[in-house]
Amino acid sequence: MHDQVRSLSALLIVTAAACGDEAPVGSDPDTAEVMAIDRFSAAAGSLMVRDDANGLPAANAPVDLDVAPFLTTGLGPDGQTVSYYNFDVQPTAPAPIYVFVREGDGTPVEGQLNVIDVIPGDDGYNDLWQVTRVLVDDAYVANEVTSREEIVARGLTVEATDTLVDCPVVPAGSTATRRLADGDPGLVRGWYRGQIASYFHFGEAPLVTTAGGLVPTSPIYVTFNVNPGADGGGPPSGFVTEPGTSQTHNVIASVPGEPGYSPLWAVNIYDNADFDAVADLDTALTANVLVPYAAMVNCPVVEVE
Repeated sequence: MHDQVRSLSALLIVTAAACGDEAPVGSDPDTAEVMAIDRFSAAAGSLMVRDDANGLPAANAPVDLDVAPFLTTGLGPDGQTVSYYNFDVQPTAPAPIYVFVREGDGTPVEGQLNVIDVIPGDDGYNDLWQVTRVLVDDAYVANEVTSREEIVARGLTVEATDTLVDCPVVPAGSTATRRLADGDPGLVRGWYRGQIASYFHFGEAPLVTTAGGLVPTSPIYVTFNVNPGADGGGPPSGFVTEPGTSQTHNVIASVPGEPGYSPLWAVNIYDNADFDAVADLDTALTANVLVPYAAMVNCPVVEVE
């Protein structure tokens, strides 16, 4: 069994002793090795790549997402104040997250951690995951399987759903305290190739794949202190803010609960000369867009005032 640590707890089952067979045993997440995570390496990051000057956290250091540049204050479509976390560029093709359920009734296997097969920096990684069910029988013990490799080796049936979840993988100990609708801000543990990986869950709105099996996107209009094309322009120069505040005039096209909302935003960069004129979606749509669809970024909305 791949990189597993045998549990000496209640997961040790003895009901098979009568027939002389060794009972299945699940791995103990509390004693398993914790995977090192780096979201700011050149392999993992796009807009947020660590260098000697930008102060981004070291590899595998806990990340405090409640401070800049990870938390942004912007505007909603009606001009309301919104806050969102910044999780950098993500693809539109979701990655699978494996959820274990019992055959027949589809109930989740109590105590089983979800399984992923990619982390930041891996090809195919995405903060946005497509829920994929793994069917197991009644004899299966929680955490017997801790990797996709084992799912395949056992020939377990998998069923992809159209449900998406926004669960950025981060170093253990990271914090992001803000949520909408009383969402749980704590870290969730999952299995990655027999090791433990931690991730946040943002559930501010239900998400499903498009007809083509992709992550839906929604527009956002942003502007930077230096316009793209100029020396040091675009993201390195930082968002324009109202003097003495952190309030940007970045405008999202929808908020959670409205049709079309998605945390994966299609970024449109407008001329910073229009900053004062942009106050809501209508005025953003009249601004001079310098770079349409510059990137797709995962920015779950966590506050709407």
